[in-house]
Amino acid sequence: MATDYDAPRKTDDDLNEDSIEELKARRVDKSSSSVDVDETEQAEGYELPGADLSNEELSVRVLPRQADEFTCSRCFLVKHRSQLSGDSGTQPVCRECA
Repeated sequence: MATDYDAPRKTDDDLNEDSIEELKARRVDKSSSSVDVDETEQAEGYELPGADLSNEELSVRVLPRQADEFTCSRCFLVKHRSQLSGDSGTQPVCRECA
């Protein structure tokens, strides 16, 4: 009998993984490993609109607008001058908003 040496060989582990019973068992195992999360514990991490943030401090350094930047009059984002739209008129508008 001729042997094809170019064909990929399957090991015993590969043969077990291909069986339908093995795949079904994996699907059952994945669904059973889900962790029940308490909704109140999960909701504690979210801030509600209008929450009192007067005691909070910024943890990032805020830089003023640089000479080569502008503030878009539509989206109010600070962008580099290369993003300035050519037909902006009187107010500066970025290319995304134009």
